Amino acid sequence: MQLKYHMVTIEELVPAEHFLRKLEAVVDLSFVYEETAHLYSRRYGRPPIDPVVMVKYLLLGFLYGIPSERQIEVRCADSNAFRWYLGIDLDERVPDHSTISQLRRRKPTFRKVFRRLFEEVVRQCVEKGLVSGKLVATDSTHVKANASRASEYLVEVQEEPGAYWERLDRYEEEGLAELERRTGKRRKKRTKQIKRDRRRTHKRVSRTDPEAGHMKRPGKSRGQYYLSHQTTDTDRGIITGVTVTPGDVYDSVPYLEQLEHIHRNVIPVQAAAADSAYDFPLAHRVLEEQGITFFVRPQAAHDRTNVELKRDAFSYDIEQDAYICPTGKQLRLNTLHRSASGLYWLYQADKRDCQSCPLREKCLSGNDRRGARKLEHSYFASERQRHLAHRHDADYKDALKKRQIWCEGTFAAQKWGHNLTRVLRRGLGAAEDHCLLSATALNLKRMIKWLG
Repeated sequence: MQLKYHMVTIEELVPAEHFLRKLEAVVDLSFVYEETAHLYSRRYGRPPIDPVVMVKYLLLGFLYGIPSERQIEVRCADSNAFRWYLGIDLDERVPDHSTISQLRRRKPTFRKVFRRLFEEVVRQCVEKGLVSGKLVATDSTHVKANASRASEYLVEVQEEPGAYWERLDRYEEEGLAELERRTGKRRKKRTKQIKRDRRRTHKRVSRTDPEAGHMKRPGKSRGQYYLSHQTTDTDRGIITGVTVTPGDVYDSVPYLEQLEHIHRNVIPVQAAAADSAYDFPLAHRVLEEQGITFFVRPQAAHDRTNVELKRDAFSYDIEQDAYICPTGKQLRLNTLHRSASGLYWLYQADKRDCQSCPLREKCLSGNDRRGARKLEHSYFASERQRHLAHRHDADYKDALKKRQIWCEGTFAAQKWGHNLTRVLRRGLGAAEDHCLLSATALNLKRMIKWLG
């Protein structure tokens, strides 16, 4: 084979309209030096690889859907555009894939860079007018963990009240004051011990990745997963919030905290859309207090009482603040009940009325020790009713349609081309890094697209 000498530079080998040229012109990664300054010694050791190069190295994998760091190394070695973006000349060696692995293992605080990178890209999108906050949509998607079902074993765990219960404290005190006003009696305050009532349950845990969660959902394959909870602005499809949890965490758990963070620190949110998994009473109250219009698909009601007369047989009388049973008797407000799912007004019939009632066998089960029919009414029911009263309006339906388009479409794009199908590394921290880089890659592509 005849060899020839060519006088070219790497600058000449990268087309002027290449995506990476546009990316380099738009995104400033100088903050990486600030975030990682404490990780490097100026006096000892070999000269390190530039931390900006390390971030770009990983970002390339998510921008082009390259699933592993070994494959990123191969692509960087034979791609002139990748070399140009990393600042590595034609005669220089690209960073070894093991360098990235060792960096993550030995310096876990390097992970803060990925969160900061995501936030910086979102901030630039806000500054350039690509994010308005007029309507944001939230949903979650499952990301397969690096753990097989064969590694699972059953353990008994103690679930302690988290941020959801802590948030209910203020509303409970407010409700007790209202209970006193409406009934003339005040229930005793819960003691700290009762308030932190622990529930014991069983769950499947993986030996190889104990921080993942066993997911069992209709239409999904069972196994160990993580959940990426994302909030997307529906103007240009920019992802404004990412929270990662184990796969067995309900969608409603991180929702309010994520939305409030966006509302306070990213951009004021005017309206929020979500599917039925987020239709829990507390969300309606909190979002109304924040001045955020809530468009949510109503959750189907399930009456699990094993009696013939269901809740629908009772009508609520607003003036008397009581439920009326089929025989015309009243169920009066008795107390404010608190459970793991929220706060509820408890309405109870007079025991004497139930004893002489001809419908007793249809209304009370045989093992009912109370001897009187009771009904629960959510403390936040009025806010939920106000929001759902508009569910047939055109703008309500339009908001839910935009949620489906942007949330489902964004997840599909991330799974198809930005590595959101599975996590190769183990642990919740690694899963969060993975989901943040996937969201950042898509945000960068959409930002450059809309900016032309």
